[in-house]
Amino acid sequence: MDAANNSAYLATDPSLRAPSGPAVYAVEMRGITKRFGRTTALNQMSFRVATGSLHALLGENGAGKSTLVKILNGIYPAGSYAGQVLLNGTPVQFHAPHDAQGKGVGYVPQEVALLEDLSVAENIVVGHWAPRGHAVIHWPRLHARAAAILERLQVRLDPGVKVASLNAGSRQLVMIARARVMNPAVLVLDEPTSCLNKSETEALSACLRGLRAQGVTIIFISHRLAEVLDLADAATVLRDGTQVAHFNRAAFDAEKIVTAMVGRRMDSFYPARASAVLEGPPALRVENLIVPHPQVRNRNVVEGLGFCVRRGEILGLYGLLGSGCHEVLCALYGLMPHAGRIWIAGSEVAVTSPRRAKSHGIGLVTDDRKKHGLLFNFGIRENVTLHDLQAVSRCGLLRDKLETRHALAFQERLAIRAASVQMPVRNLSGGNQQKVLLAKALFPQPQVLLMDEPTKGVDVGAKREIYAMMTGLVREGLALVLVASELPELLALCDRVIVLARGRIADQFSRAEANEQRLMLAATGATATLNGE
Repeated sequence: MDAANNSAYLATDPSLRAPSGPAVYAVEMRGITKRFGRTTALNQMSFRVATGSLHALLGENGAGKSTLVKILNGIYPAGSYAGQVLLNGTPVQFHAPHDAQGKGVGYVPQEVALLEDLSVAENIVVGHWAPRGHAVIHWPRLHARAAAILERLQVRLDPGVKVASLNAGSRQLVMIARARVMNPAVLVLDEPTSCLNKSETEALSACLRGLRAQGVTIIFISHRLAEVLDLADAATVLRDGTQVAHFNRAAFDAEKIVTAMVGRRMDSFYPARASAVLEGPPALRVENLIVPHPQVRNRNVVEGLGFCVRRGEILGLYGLLGSGCHEVLCALYGLMPHAGRIWIAGSEVAVTSPRRAKSHGIGLVTDDRKKHGLLFNFGIRENVTLHDLQAVSRCGLLRDKLETRHALAFQERLAIRAASVQMPVRNLSGGNQQKVLLAKALFPQPQVLLMDEPTKGVDVGAKREIYAMMTGLVREGLALVLVASELPELLALCDRVIVLARGRIADQFSRAEANEQRLMLAATGATATLNGE
């Protein structure tokens, strides 16, 4: 959608116009422009949030959402950008996050950053150990203070337990509790649910509703449109560093929001693909796979699993937290000890490490590109070729021109948007980082590609591109094993789905037989109950 059409689009639909009037807003940002070198991240961006509301900030990766909230939080200090920030109608200038905290702005970043060996209470009050003027920490008072914060948030966590023992959802709640330690009037959350499952997301949503009921103004960034439609009072859409649409709750419409985000109407979100013709020997065959629990002795997270997947087929694995889906992929890629038998293209193989997995033609797209997937201080080129340096080396020496040629080929093939293949991965949007991760897995030319939540943390436009790439890969003859928590994604893309519960197969069916109800019945154990098992 070009600028002229976009203006006309906004002008003809009153639900997309930003609110007007003399009201005083909890947060108002006027004419914000922020540049990084030659790149303009925000261009005359204006944004305002009603007091006591829960306001969603939407847009594709690279639209400028995180940059905007980092200005509000003082991470990008006054003087590094043009424009004005107001709180409750009063202009403010923040030179550091401490300044923002002092004015009542709390911030929960996308990356969960907790001290693993400290308790929940210690993580909540870190940096605020004792009241001003007190040199000695009073531990009972500290724990009581943390417990009071958790109680106000309606979060049931033991303040004395170590953070290392918590799941992802509980860790995110600890991050919110930390942001609440100074009792801010405005709370900003950047992708708070990107790593959470359904039950963890519901717990966080309940927490946010409780904060809103207490009068806290909440700004949250999310790629999950369903939770925006469920939670938000209003939503602002950014594209290319500027506001392109504003929706009040009464005007929420998923299709209009997505159209505003990507700048075009998306008639078909998932690519059309005929079911695979299952002929020939399996590309991957697994028998009696057993994966021991990494922490609990004499307990298995996967028990006696068997399946196969053929060339040109997408097999989906689905299950709730603790089902074993993630561990299946880790075992098949040699990241976790396991027992059982594995065949690739009819030949039995031993997968004892990622190196052996790659040598046998198995690739993995990890579910955590930041922790396990990419080298963020290196360029696209180095990340793409990392899994097969021999292919770009001669006599033990890397050949820069050959490495660049391969990287450029993948940049074109996967439509990685970057000025050059030398650009550091940390400077790319989430969607483009995910494409680099996919290129890294594809460079050694695997026969079987394991994909663990391949669209986690990317925007709707990038998701659609990744779906198209997946269908292209199976047309080329690859076999894909997909683990995904989004049911529509599984149902639209997979030829077959296997549902795991407690490490065992609870149900399996073809695309024609699959529906969300059947998946959830199997995943929750209800299928076995209904069958009298």
